[in-house]
Amino acid sequence: MTTKRRLITDSFKVVKKAKRGGKREKTPPPSPPEREAESDAAREEELQKLRQFDLDWRFGPCTGISRMQRWERAKLHGLNPPEEIRYLLLQTHIGPEYDLSLWSEYPL
Repeated sequence: MTTKRRLITDSFKVVKKAKRGGKREKTPPPSPPEREAESDAAREEELQKLRQFDLDWRFGPCTGISRMQRWERAKLHGLNPPEEIRYLLLQTHIGPEYDLSLWSEYPL
């Protein structure tokens, strides 16, 4: 007397699961933290130089005008503003932190 052994697969159909997400596209590896830290440090250094330009009263008041307008006005009046500031302002940095002075957020 042999009894046939029953398996769970006898009652339930075997279904193989499909892989989730299929093929994944290769993403570029994240940039090394050193490069990000260097670029953040360089950016912060540039912003610090621009803030120092805002605080230097030899070049006239800076409220109500952009940094570039202030630099041009100082040059027009012979106050010899630093060329480094002009170079920083002419770079491709677009944004209020580069264009507007330190005091731009305060009402006149």
